Amino acid sequence: MAATAGAQPSPDLATAQQRYDREIAACNNGSLPAPAREGCVRDAGRMLDRARGGPPTDVTAPSADGRATIVSPAGAALPSGGSAETTSRDGRATIVLPADAPAPK
Repeated sequence: MAATAGAQPSPDLATAQQRYDREIAACNNGSLPAPAREGCVRDAGRMLDRARGGPPTDVTAPSADGRATIVSPAGAALPSGGSAETTSRDGRATIVLPADAPAPK
């Protein structure tokens, strides 16, 4: 029984999640211009973060080749780093293709 109770969110978090869902629905009902809608969504997220004890912390990790630092929320999967790169025909540029794009011919 304790495992089942642990799986259920606390009443305060459940209430905060319901409030967030209502706020997001109100933000997305089509009555707000884009800047106001975006602010509405941000405010709803901030209120939910406060109820949860703050926003998730960011985790940094070096890229596979060590040339970049990847910043992602805690618990998020890191990007695969599977993009392909090729040099342009004239040799003056490096073209990086998305991981899901086919290689140029």
